[in-house]
This record gives sequence, C-alpha cells and structure tokens, in this order.
Amino acid sequence: MAFSSIVKFFLPKDKVFYGLFEEVSLTLVEMANVFVKAVNSQDIYERDALLKSLETLEHKNDEVTHRIFIELGRNFITPFDREDIHYLTTSLDDVADYIWGAAKRIVNYGINDKNDDTLRGFGDIIAKSINALHTSVHELRNMKNLRAITDACVLINSLENDGDDLLDKAMMELFSAQINAVELIKKKDLYQMLETVTDKCEDAANVIESIIIKYA
Repeated sequence: MAFSSIVKFFLPKDKVFYGLFEEVSLTLVEMANVFVKAVNSQDIYERDALLKSLETLEHKNDEVTHRIFIELGRNFITPFDREDIHYLTTSLDDVADYIWGAAKRIVNYGINDKNDDTLRGFGDIIAKSINALHTSVHELRNMKNLRAITDACVLINSLENDGDDLLDKAMMELFSAQINAVELIKKKDLYQMLETVTDKCEDAANVIESIIIKYA
C-alpha cells in the first residue's frame, strides 16, 4: 500500500482541523470585504467605524487559532504533518494580524484621503488573494480538486507580484510629491504594511502547495 494511501486511511473521522481552517479563512474573507468597503467609503466616520470593527474579527480569528493549537495537542493522528498544520495556522493568523495592523494605522495616523488609489488598489489585491486562499483551504478537505488548489495558489503568487509593483509605484509617487515629511512617513508605513498582507497570503499558499505535494 502506498504511503499516501496509508495516511488517508488514518485521517481523523471528524476532520476537525479542516473545519477550523475553513472557519479561519471565512473570517479572513469577511475581514477583506470590510476593509475594501472601508477604503472605498467617502464618509470618514463610516470608514473609521468599519476599520475599527476589524478588531473583533481579528480576535475571533485568534480564538479559532488557539482552538487549532489545542486540537493539535489533543490529537495523536492528524490529517497531515503537525508541522504543516502549525505553519498553515500561523500563516493564516498572520494575514489577519497584518490586515488589522493596516486598519489601525489608517485610523491612528488620521489618514483621511478619500481618493487614495493606492489604498483602494491594495484593498482589491488583498480581497482577491484572500478569496483565492479561502478556495484553496476549502479544497484541502478532500483534495479531489487539485487543479482548483493549484490555480488558487498560482493566483495568490501573481497577486503578490501585483502588490510589489503597486508598492514600487506608490513609493515613487510619494517621494516625488510635494507633501510634508510626516505625511510621507505615515503613508509609506501603511503601504508597506498592506504589501506585507500579500506576502502573508503567499506564505499560506506556499504551505498549502507543500501539503498537496506530500499527500495528494
């Protein structure tokens, strides 16, 4: 019997980890949707309220992340390597942390530009990345549609490149614009944080690709 067949034979019947991963990725989709709505709002008060609401979703993700680690300690048999479960959990949690970190910067720095194309551009890239991440996480449950997982991971990698390009363009515009140094530093920090969100999505996609190579 092939090793992969032996592994599948011993998969936990309740598949608790899959459900928890799907819960995390679904919350990430919700966070991305709220963030996009916020950065596209022309009402500063509405935008701030939406951005602040991301804290609740980030805490929700923290709680599920903690449950995953508890289950990891309880279960002798896991659906795939314990290290991969840990890496995937951590990388998904990082995505939530950095989205919330970016949201806090917008509010705390008082960034009130209603027509910031860079901010909206990052919102769009992040939303697409997280939706693709949600697809790949959902398909991990049975690994029957490997093409869907692979396509989603490839898309995330491509979107990360788009994030790099958008950051480069934003930096050139910032340093060539006639704005004061404080505003420049604020936006530079924010844009770099948003680009890091795309990096974290790519990190999670890389873990998923590693899992399917081992077990598909």
